[in-house]
Amino acid sequence: MLGRVRDFLARDMAMDLGTANTLVYIRGKGVVLDEPSMVCLERETNRIIAVGKEAKNLAGRHGSKMVISRPLRDGVIHDFDTATFMIKSFLGKVFRRLPLSRPRLVVAVPAGITSVEKRAVIEASVISGAGKVYMIEEPMAAAIGTGLPIEDARGQMVVDIGGGTTEVAIISKYAVACSESLRTGGDEADEAICQHVRREHQISISEMMAEIIKIKIGTAVPMNKPLEVKLRGKDMGTGMPKVVTLTDDAVREAIKEPTMAIVEAVRRVLEKASPDLSSDVSENGIWLAGGGALLKGLRLLLHQATGLDVKQSEDPLRSVIRGAGAVTEHFDHYRDVFVT
Repeated sequence: MLGRVRDFLARDMAMDLGTANTLVYIRGKGVVLDEPSMVCLERETNRIIAVGKEAKNLAGRHGSKMVISRPLRDGVIHDFDTATFMIKSFLGKVFRRLPLSRPRLVVAVPAGITSVEKRAVIEASVISGAGKVYMIEEPMAAAIGTGLPIEDARGQMVVDIGGGTTEVAIISKYAVACSESLRTGGDEADEAICQHVRREHQISISEMMAEIIKIKIGTAVPMNKPLEVKLRGKDMGTGMPKVVTLTDDAVREAIKEPTMAIVEAVRRVLEKASPDLSSDVSENGIWLAGGGALLKGLRLLLHQATGLDVKQSEDPLRSVIRGAGAVTEHFDHYRDVFVT
């Protein structure tokens, strides 16, 4: 019994606290939780009604007495109290706290995080049951999760496109040599689709519906075969249900601004790189991670903009948590990657 308790107490954890989804990894077990970063609250009292998947299922169907909150914005904590409750709820699902059993927690954070935002992450994690909190920059975690040799002096370029942020970095010898943290990601593209549908078709749709449209027919460049989807929404004039057809051309134009912002960020980081790092990236190519890496044609668009090979991580949605989790498995080996 004592041995089992010791093993339980020793289990380090990792968390990818994302704008769209939160993932938790336990050393020796792997990814044990992957849920939307959402909370449903009672409007008048702020009482928590549902968290994660349960909250997402209520989104758009919760009535006027409830409100859906996303306590993270642009990859960092926006609503401290709600975020703390959400983190505590998620950790409680995978970790039953015992006396003196506060685990070490590795948290992936944006490369451009401020000192105030760092403190919020640490405080929320400790209140939720974590012991010592270590932070790792998301592009570094994505590089580890992708399997790149971050211990080498040769530069490796990673573009991690999440819901709230895009992290572009060149990594060399356990460190981020040059980077840019862009507070633009999948959420901006979803909002752009919502605005396009409102403007062009006078239909109101939810951001979740916009995300579905983006996944189905969103493209960064024209496809060989045209794509389209039947969209069912609410006519803003009559209030009645309405059906229209959306094409990939229309969606591509709608998300052009956030897509090109990512391309320009990649170009700026390449311009900032030293000649030697630039040569390394020219040889090794660019690696894409995060949910935004799944946008159809993005690899081709980046290749056209940079002339470099662009490759996709094997599991882009879990690259960051896999990397943060690998740190918990080999803590001493990766000790130099932590943000101070």
